Amino acid sequence: MLQAKKARVGRETRSRIFGRLAAAACLSLSLSGCIGYDGSLQTGYVMDDRLLNQVRVGSSAEQVLVVMGTPSTTSTIGGSAWYYVSSQTTQSLAFQKPSVVERRIFAVYFDSKKRVERVANYGLEDGKVIDFNNRTTPTAGGESNFLQQMLTGLLRFS
Repeated sequence: MLQAKKARVGRETRSRIFGRLAAAACLSLSLSGCIGYDGSLQTGYVMDDRLLNQVRVGSSAEQVLVVMGTPSTTSTIGGSAWYYVSSQTTQSLAFQKPSVVERRIFAVYFDSKKRVERVANYGLEDGKVIDFNNRTTPTAGGESNFLQQMLTGLLRFS
């Protein structure tokens, strides 16, 4: 009887130890994604000043492609321009909104013959932050509720 009790206690102890080890393994796996994260992120084109200095006025578009590579974006309205965009953001906590530390835009403007007309190097201080997604839809007219619109529509119909 004593051996059966010891065996039962031994199984319970092993199951507790196994449960604790499983919990520790789950916790370590969930935190392993945070190791090595320093909160700094570089996105877009990686600017190299040696390459930027090789783009000169009068160069052809093909020469710019060879030196700089494919642009981040191009202009579609009012002329031909290529933009190389680079941003660096930081965040102190993993799920906190990142803040922009540095943003550079290298712009190459072309004339009608696809020759470099001028170049510009814009920084964060040259730009203006625009909220593209403000989650509101402007409506025409004044603010009115559904009932007012329904009654107005019925009165016009009669």
